[in-house]
Amino acid sequence: MSRRVIIALTVYALCGVLVLACFVSASATMSGDPDKRKDAVAKPASLPFEPNEELIYEVELSKLLLRGIEIAEFRFTSTRAAANTAPTTGAQTQSSASTPQLIFKGDAKAKGWFRKLFGIDFHFAMESIVDPDSFAVLSTTKLDEQGKRVRRSEAVFDRANNKITWTERNPNDPQSQPRVVSSPLNGAMHDFMSALYYLRTRPLAVGQGFEIVMSDAGEVFTIPVKVAEKKTMKTVVGKKTPTMRVDIEAFGDRRLIQRNGQMTLWITDDARRLPVRFRIDSDIGTLDIKLKIIRNGR
Repeated sequence: MSRRVIIALTVYALCGVLVLACFVSASATMSGDPDKRKDAVAKPASLPFEPNEELIYEVELSKLLLRGIEIAEFRFTSTRAAANTAPTTGAQTQSSASTPQLIFKGDAKAKGWFRKLFGIDFHFAMESIVDPDSFAVLSTTKLDEQGKRVRRSEAVFDRANNKITWTERNPNDPQSQPRVVSSPLNGAMHDFMSALYYLRTRPLAVGQGFEIVMSDAGEVFTIPVKVAEKKTMKTVVGKKTPTMRVDIEAFGDRRLIQRNGQMTLWITDDARRLPVRFRIDSDIGTLDIKLKIIRNGR
C-alpha cells in the first residue's frame, strides 16, 4: 500500500470521526416542528464535557494481509476561552462578551511500528471556536503536515452576511498565493469539531433519518444519516455499554468523500453521549477507531 494512500485514508478517518457527529446533531433542525427548530439553536441546558475534557482514541488499519495494525492516535479536547478573551474574528456580533467561547480541538498523529516500517509520518490538527449561546461555529483552523508538505487553513463563518470564507496557505512558501474558497452558508451550523460536541448535547432516537448541511474547506455538503439501532458492546466505559449505532452516507458522488465507502459511529446511550467507537470502510481499507482514555477536569 502506498504512502500516499495510507495518509489519505488516515486523514479520512480523522475527518470521518469529526463529521459523523454533525449529522446526528441536526435531527431537530430538520424537523418540521417549529419548536424543535428553535430548540436546535438554543443554548444547551448542560454540557457533558465541561469543565474540560480529553478523549484519546487508538486507530487501527486492516487491509489485505494487514489486520488491526495501529497506525495513529487521535485526541479531542474541549475547553473554554479565558473570560477576558476578545471574541474571535467575525464573531463580535454573535457571541456574548460575558460568556467565554467554547474551544474544541482535534489532533491526529502517526504512531507505532507501521510509521517506522513504511516511513509514513503525518500530523493533522484542527481547532474550532464556537459561540456558547447558539453552538454555531465561528471559525475553524487546520494544520496538515505530511512529511515536508505543510498546509495551514482558516475558515470564517460570517453569519451576518451568510458567507463562509476558507483560506489555505503554505507556511514554507510565504510568497505563494493563498487558495481561497467562498460559499454561502446555506444553513450550515457546524464544522467537524463543533458538530462532534453539539451531538453530545442532543437527544437521539432509533429510526431517525434526515439530512444535514455542513461545511468543510469552504464548501457546503448535504449528507443523509440514520440512527440505526441500540446495541450493548464492550468499551472503555464498561463490558456492557449501552450504545446507539449511527450510519452515515458521507461517501459517494457529490458527498464529503468522493469514493466508495461507509461510515459508522457508536455513541453511549446515556447523559455523557461519549463517541466510543468509529468504523470507516472504504476501497482502500478499514479503519477501526476506539476510545481508550477519558480525562476530565471534574
